[in-house]
Amino acid sequence: MGSPRYRLTCWIFLRGLALVALVAFVSYGVQLDGLIGSRGLLPAADYLERVDEVLEARREAGESGSRWLLPTLCWLASSDAALRAMVWGGAALALLAALGVAQGWLLLALWVLYLSLVLVGQAFLSFQWDSLLLETLLVSLLLAPWSLRPRPLGRQDEPSRLAVFALRFLLFKLMFLSGAVKLLSMDDAWWQLGALDAHYFTQPLPTWTSWYAHQLPAWLQRLSVAVMFAIELVAPFFVFCGRRLRTLAFLALVGLQLLIAMTGNYGFFNLLTVVLCLSVLDDRLLARPSGGRGASATARPAPFELPPVARVRRHLRAFAAVALVVVSFLTLVREMVQTTPRAAAPGWLAAPLAAADRLLLGWGQPLILDRTDPFRSISGYGLFRAMTMERPEIVVEVSADGERWSEVAFRSKPGDPARRPRFTGPHMPRLDWQMWFAALNPPRAQGWLFSLARALLERNPTVLELIDESRLPSEPIRLVRFQLYDYRFTSPDVRQRSGAWWTRTLRGPLLPRPLTVVDLRGAEQVDGSDR
Repeated sequence: MGSPRYRLTCWIFLRGLALVALVAFVSYGVQLDGLIGSRGLLPAADYLERVDEVLEARREAGESGSRWLLPTLCWLASSDAALRAMVWGGAALALLAALGVAQGWLLLALWVLYLSLVLVGQAFLSFQWDSLLLETLLVSLLLAPWSLRPRPLGRQDEPSRLAVFALRFLLFKLMFLSGAVKLLSMDDAWWQLGALDAHYFTQPLPTWTSWYAHQLPAWLQRLSVAVMFAIELVAPFFVFCGRRLRTLAFLALVGLQLLIAMTGNYGFFNLLTVVLCLSVLDDRLLARPSGGRGASATARPAPFELPPVARVRRHLRAFAAVALVVVSFLTLVREMVQTTPRAAAPGWLAAPLAAADRLLLGWGQPLILDRTDPFRSISGYGLFRAMTMERPEIVVEVSADGERWSEVAFRSKPGDPARRPRFTGPHMPRLDWQMWFAALNPPRAQGWLFSLARALLERNPTVLELIDESRLPSEPIRLVRFQLYDYRFTSPDVRQRSGAWWTRTLRGPLLPRPLTVVDLRGAEQVDGSDR
């Protein structure tokens, strides 16, 4: 049978990754002006000015103040035109990479461009899948061909086994940490298997299918949590095993992603994870559905002596793969250590984590991670490590006279209880997502919430493109207020009678009084980044 080959695997993976990058750039491109443009909620140019002031203060204090602490091309230009060129240029390069043109060079360019946008995106590009896309692009450079012209599949170089291992380790880290941090957080909702009792309505952007999933019986919800833990904590180890176990891992991990995508909106995260899962397969498994037509393209070539330049290149890729795996392992350990509350953790768990903190992070953090962290490209992961069992929701209201108030309609987040939750596809409405975080911690989001209020008062068209502008009143807006509600899905009986998907209860105003232009004009913008 021979050892497995991965030319077809890499051929499909690299094109799939380029398509995910295309989705990410286009999705962000249609929101960029309203989020970080010069008239956006958190202008990138203003952010860079503040960062420059901090770096200057550090230099004056004799500390490190290099701009490499924020390695972005936006230091060269951060105008609206420059930002648009980066995001739409990235989309164009991603399309070319998907066609197989100069893949190595273009994937490197995509990593540089997306990193540059992430680092000035502040709160709006601080999501884990933004870091995951950067890390996947970085690892893909070990597998990508560096020729300018697309190569036929039969002429593709066989990828390094270490490069394939690095890609699989990234998948392992992502999925294993997703399960581990839920337990390490010591959250009773996860330990008692009751997290899904609230998850479907407390997740950031539920879908209409979430309502139906929420109505499932309690025993099935708990069984679903147990199955999820089995997939996230056991299946990742199978990615390093033989073909049968790897196939089982692929089916389990992809199946989990499909179920998540069917009941929630997570942007391009599920699509990117499925593409990562392709690394588990080898050419024999991928060629099998084609009835053997790929056999000639994936057959093992006759051995021959590599030219000296090719040998050097292969050794460099092997060294880079080992280095990436070492740094990636350190981020995995750090994520587990930082997630675990030492006071609440049992001794059998606290002791090994303390030893890992001392023996690995004691030197790994200052020597390695402090130098790699600014690039946001080798990270720890773990969604929903602590469950929110209630759903606070900020409802924004506007008025001309303080007597009649109109609710601002967002495109995707919950608002009108009668409106059906929607699917957003791989597109990620980043303002709607951040409104969920803002409801959980309003003081942290105060800067961009005030910017949103000012945009409504001034009818800033750049920002209003992010919401349903047609629902705003025609008269001038003179007052804006933020009301905090508790939202829950309705029961089947209530929905049958009223047609409402949500029921909500008013907690009260976020601020003592409504905001006016006078309150906000000239006020210094506060950075709302959640980093």
